[in-house]
Amino acid sequence: MDLGLASAVTIVTGAASGIGRACARALVAEGSRVGLIDRDRAAGDGLARELGPAAVFVAADVTDEDALRDAVDAVAERFGRVDAVVCCAGISGPFGQRVEEISVADFGTVLAVNVTGAFLTVKHAVRHLRSSAAPAVVLLASDSSFVAAPGMVPYNASKGALLQLTRALSVDLAENGFRVNCVCPSVVDTPMARADLGIGPEGWGDAGFPVQSPDDVARHVVYLVSPASRPVNGHALVSDFGYLARSSFPA
Repeated sequence: MDLGLASAVTIVTGAASGIGRACARALVAEGSRVGLIDRDRAAGDGLARELGPAAVFVAADVTDEDALRDAVDAVAERFGRVDAVVCCAGISGPFGQRVEEISVADFGTVLAVNVTGAFLTVKHAVRHLRSSAAPAVVLLASDSSFVAAPGMVPYNASKGALLQLTRALSVDLAENGFRVNCVCPSVVDTPMARADLGIGPEGWGDAGFPVQSPDDVARHVVYLVSPASRPVNGHALVSDFGYLARSSFPA
């Protein structure tokens, strides 16, 4: 199926690793040009070289508004426009800590990266997206937008906020023809997840739950970015092997 992304321009934040890296590769495979934004210069430059002339890397931290605005503008200048934005930049923050052990600074950092970073990316991309025939935004939320696990208060709060940010943006920008959706995966095999859960080189064999790949998530993102999903707006696509639908009632 032709997703209609040939010659489109998509900005991907958090593009240097994990889900963002998979999204960038998948978008280029569908014919999109990509602006890669990440604070990891070495990994970002390496990915840009891998992807060739269809990609440009600009180093920026999504919590630095001035740097992020300049990065978005640099992508628009390089390719002449912006058609879509994919916000993948994110951190897990303190993992396994009780609420009374979490500092205000750590809590604020998670929200700054995961939520404010997405807000700022969209804020500074909007003026470029308005020139697109099919402007689209996809945020990377989580199944933690709906359910909570112990020891993850800042992360759960941030992903819940991303879910509502998706809905709010879809309403606020609807009159301009924008579509704003989010993807909500369960555990994904990324360096961040491996570090949090103590998964070593042997992999996830004893995890006791299904784990998806970054490529699995990227396929959902590419569909939601594309004109093929034109009627879909303000939606949260949950990708969790059906766990959200299961009752925990002991019967």
